[in-house]
Parts: sequence; structure tokens; C-alpha cells
Amino acid sequence: MAMIKKDVSFKLLRSAVHRVNAASPSRCHQAQRATTNATTTIVSQAPQHLTAAVAGKDGDNIFNFDDTKTLFASVPTGKLLHSAATLNVAAVEPMVDLSLWVMNSKLMDVPLFKKVVMGTIKYTAYDHFVAGGDTVETGKTVRRLWNSGVRGMLDYGVEHAVDNESCDKAAQHLIKTAESTQSLPPSSVGFVAVKVTALCPVYLLKRLSDLLRWEHKNSSFKLPWKQQTLPIFSETSPFYHTLQQPAPLNGEEEDDLELAQKRLMRVCEKAFEGNVRIVIDAEDTAIQPAIDYLTYWAAIKYNESQRPMVYGTIQAFMKDAGERITMTKIAADKMNLPAGFKIVRGAYMSSERELANSLGVESPIHDTIENTHECYNRCAAFMLDQISKRPGGLILATHNLNSASLAAKKAREYAIGKDSGKLEFASLYGMADAMTFALRNAGFPVSKYLPFGPVDQIMPYLLRRAEENKGMLSSSALDRKLMMKELKRRMKAYFTEKETQYKARANSMAN
Repeated sequence: MAMIKKDVSFKLLRSAVHRVNAASPSRCHQAQRATTNATTTIVSQAPQHLTAAVAGKDGDNIFNFDDTKTLFASVPTGKLLHSAATLNVAAVEPMVDLSLWVMNSKLMDVPLFKKVVMGTIKYTAYDHFVAGGDTVETGKTVRRLWNSGVRGMLDYGVEHAVDNESCDKAAQHLIKTAESTQSLPPSSVGFVAVKVTALCPVYLLKRLSDLLRWEHKNSSFKLPWKQQTLPIFSETSPFYHTLQQPAPLNGEEEDDLELAQKRLMRVCEKAFEGNVRIVIDAEDTAIQPAIDYLTYWAAIKYNESQRPMVYGTIQAFMKDAGERITMTKIAADKMNLPAGFKIVRGAYMSSERELANSLGVESPIHDTIENTHECYNRCAAFMLDQISKRPGGLILATHNLNSASLAAKKAREYAIGKDSGKLEFASLYGMADAMTFALRNAGFPVSKYLPFGPVDQIMPYLLRRAEENKGMLSSSALDRKLMMKELKRRMKAYFTEKETQYKARANSMAN
């Protein structure tokens, strides 16, 4: 039976190869005030970190892509073939555009058409980019990754909640997600990803963000509900969302805020029971201030040891990213608080630029992709320097080979070891696999971001991922090239083995 399966895989492989292209409140306030002055000095020095980081050649002594047998040793042929085919299709941008048009069209209201489309997605994009339909299926994915030396970051695929009822349901799913990690191999899951938009109604996040922006610009404006936090804004942060003084929260809104905080606490505490940390995702600028506020509130509450348990997210495509990560880190240090950050490039680029353009204001997004790359590398180098000297944590979420190489070299320079628990490289499930395995082989801790959930529910995630990453999917040439190289190597080895067996049988019969 095993030989039959193997033969089927290689028949598919042979066909594919021909078709596919090769602290206290007062202490907190003091820290924030001190941060404003200190930030100017640190930020002005930040480019020096970048200059040092880019001094070497890309990939020196870090990545080895020559030996695809070792690189993909943990990937079964069927899985490798499916991945190569999916990425090759996804690299054709008109195909992605057509898929997005179909998914957003009224054709999806036709039951039979929807059934066919969803079935196609289930066995293509869904199987490639989604870890499973529930915690049981996702657990199997985690175990498979863990056996190959890669950890998981669980991300229950729920988008924005609109009211307390939907928030309560989402909280229960997140608690169940955190609970599921306790039945998995120890350390196989490092983080549970949390979207605050699933725990707090979006309308309230917008209200909180407006109030926080107004308070930052008007020192006499007080927020009675505001608790201990860390710096949320720099002077270059976007404030154009709030053009007039917002009304204070009413009693019901304050109650809803308290409920949201309690939901976040329950999710955090359930994750901590299994020694799993929380990373809170970033959103668009309209609601990001409220998300940062709740993130830092939770970090102050739970990051009491040398190891941060709650991580926030910095989006490097924002012009204020370097200033904000520096301000927040300085303030946390003054409070003796170990700070944890995930650094990403960012999402919502088109919508952010469109909003700024419609209001006639400067875009908060870097003008060029090169500026975003520089900002990402600068933030990464700054945090690597910081965690080499004192407690803290860093997740470098990237599919960019140059950024990963620069950071890996910097981590080696600072002797940030695999067992320190301070550094994690991460990428989306189904993307940048070659880089993931190369980092693993180089001795760095690596994780895959694992979205999971039923097909219907996860569709908003897949659509958003497709829109955000069209350019990156089309530039996934390295993965596609190396996967095809390994598939060809396996095909050659398979037929060489068959030929050897045939000759051996022929010689045996002749004798």
C-alpha cells in the first residue's frame, strides 16, 4: 500500500515537473515624560544600527539553500508538490485578481456556484495557507511542524466583533485555543495570537482611539477610565482621524470596556497555564491607539518576570514605527518592565493611503517599499541590541530574506542563543518555507503563524491575505525554485532506485 501511494505521488510529480515553471500609575506617567526627551537621542542614533546591520553580504554564513534534500527533508513529497503547485498559481497576479473578484461577486449568492468555489478553495488555498478547521486538525499540523523543528503560533480565524455577544463567543474560542496547547508537545506552541477586535466591539475601539488621540494633544483633557499604560503616540503619529473633541465615554461604554479587559485577561491567563505567551495583532490606524492601550495595559499587568508574556505589534510600514518602538521600550525599561514586540511590515496599506489622500493629509505609510525595509531593519536591529542587554522579547515576522539574514547575523553577533527565549523568527503558514527551514538549520528558533477555522469563517482572512500579499506571492520565486529543484531531485532518485531494482532483478533471473 505504501508503494502504491509512493508511485501515485511520483506520477503526479513527473507530470507536474513538465507543467510547472522551474509599574504604578505615577511611575508610568514619569516614564512617559522621560521618554519624550530620551527618544530624540535614541531615534537619531537608530540609523547607525541599520548601517551596522547591512555591512555584510546577504546570507553570509546564515542560509544554505544549496542542499534542498536537507532543506526539505521533513516535507513529504505530496505536500511539497501541493505547495509548489499552489505557489505557482498564486504567483500569477491576474489569477489572484480573478479569484478576489469571484469571491466578492454576487455569484457567491448562488448555492451551487458557491459550493463549487468553496470546494475548490478548500483543496487549494485553504489547505496550503490554513492549519485546519478546528483545534484537533490544527494540533496535527502543530505536531508535524514540531517534528520538523518548527513551532506554531495559533491564530483562531475570527475577524471583527460587533457587539458583546459576538465578543463573548470569540473569547470562548480563544480560550479553547489556548487550552488546546496543553495537550500538545511542550514548547511546540510558543504563542497564541489575539485580535483585540474580536474581544472588544469595533465601535468602542474607535471611540477609545479618538479619546486617546485628543488626550495626547490636549494635556488638560482627562480620561477617568484610563489605567496604567505605555506611550502610544509619537509626535509624527497620525491624528487626522480626530478633528474635534470627542464626547466622553458614557456608563454603558465604560462597562463594555471593562468587559473587554476581562475577556483579554481570561484569554491571557488560560494561555499562561500552558506556558504559552500572547501576541496581540495590529490593525488599521483608526483603531490602533486603543489596541496599543489595551496591549500595554495587559503587558504591565502580566510581564512581571524576566520573560514578557504579552507582546505588542509594531508595523514598520508606518512612518512613526521607529519612534514609537523606541519610546515604548525606554518607558518600559524605566518601569523595570520586560517588553515584548512583534515587528511586521504591515497591512492595510492601500486603505490607509486612500484615507489620507481623501482628507488631503500626508500618508502615515512610508512612500517607498525601500523605506519600509529600512524601517523594519532599523527597528529589528534596535530591539536585538536591547534584548542582548536586558530582559525583553522579539518576534521578527518577515518573509524578506535580506531582513532575516541581517537580523540573524546581528543575533549571532550579540550571542542571543536559541535557548534564551528572547528571539523568534516567524512567517505565515504556507509562505517562505525555504527561509524557515534555512533559519532552523542555522540554529534559530522559528515559528509558523497558523490561522485556523472553518472554510466559511476563514474566508475573510484568506481574502485579506491575498489582497495584502499579491506582490509578495508573485515574488515567491525562491520557494518555487527550490521546491521544484527538490521535486526534480526526488524524481531522479526515485527512477534511479527503480532502475537499480530492475537491474538487480534481471541479474537475479539471469543467474
